[in-house]
Amino acid sequence: MDYRSVTKTFGILTAGGDCPGLNAAIRGVCRAAYDRYGMKIVGIANGYRGLIEKDARVLKPEDFSGILTRGGTILGTSREKPFKASGGDNGDIVEKVGAIKENYRELGLDCLVVLGGNGTNTTGCLLAREGLNIIGLPKTIDNDIVGTDRTFGFNSALAIGTDAIDRLHSTAQSHNRVMVIELMGHKAGWLALYAGVAGGGDVILIPEIPYNIKIIGRHLINRAKSGKTFSIVVVAEGALSVAEAGMDKKERKRYRAETAIPSIAYRLAREIEEETGMETRATALGYVQRGGIPSASDRVLATSLGTAAADLLARGRYGRMVALQGNDIGSVELSVPEGKIKTVPGDHYMIDTAVAVGTCMGE
Repeated sequence: MDYRSVTKTFGILTAGGDCPGLNAAIRGVCRAAYDRYGMKIVGIANGYRGLIEKDARVLKPEDFSGILTRGGTILGTSREKPFKASGGDNGDIVEKVGAIKENYRELGLDCLVVLGGNGTNTTGCLLAREGLNIIGLPKTIDNDIVGTDRTFGFNSALAIGTDAIDRLHSTAQSHNRVMVIELMGHKAGWLALYAGVAGGGDVILIPEIPYNIKIIGRHLINRAKSGKTFSIVVVAEGALSVAEAGMDKKERKRYRAETAIPSIAYRLAREIEEETGMETRATALGYVQRGGIPSASDRVLATSLGTAAADLLARGRYGRMVALQGNDIGSVELSVPEGKIKTVPGDHYMIDTAVAVGTCMGE
């Protein structure tokens, strides 16, 4: 097999929120690029901010050895968005993008590998239009990137969310309460839906299906009448009531500010108590979902996507994002995920699965 490489030197960065599997992906890219193809690797600190500030160093094998099981990212991350103006100043965009292009050249990069979610890969696509060679990897616990069947980080967060739901069952049963647990997911319901089914949630609420509190209340009351003394409600952070779904963004923001309640779990708990009279408690799992070591599944996926990225580097196939497609690792053009969110389709089999086992989806 020919192991010659078109790419001689590349930069690598992680941007956006951290998640389990980032270090496994870094290792996958770097090990294959260095061991198989002899490439020079430049690690860029703290996402796109590091590229703007030229905060970079050459990575040696000892830097990416022994990191397969580690959570977080050895490169650090930030939510710097070079194409977003600070305070409406478009000159700021020109300055930041200009700095990225200049530092890309000064570092002698043939390509930049970016590990991140929707925002990171969208920025990568925009930089590709500015003339840089970019390869993207799909990372997020939200599983909401268009073009890949699954993102690394999702499986680990799913296990954490399911474990949390399992733990709530015992306290809910002991106190005869309704327990509301809020999971992440941004504007997509993948994490709440899968964890809700895996954890036996009695109600699962996702952004794609606006909920009616009266239907939820009726479901919970019927459970109580049938002798079931507690209920678990799993809600995605982006879930909306039917009333909220009818509002525009500004109206919704104003409405939520007026309620002065920190998040959807607490708003929903109050609504359930008012609707049913049942004692209800709320738990927002928060950043716990993004922490810790990656699951075995995420280690395998991240490593496979990383080695596939190294292969794209070697062949000079730039402007692409590696992706899981069915049972195969492939790639798509960076324009495919650009500015898009992969939401749960209304006819997805997992929604039907949830309803078939008696779960209320809020409608």
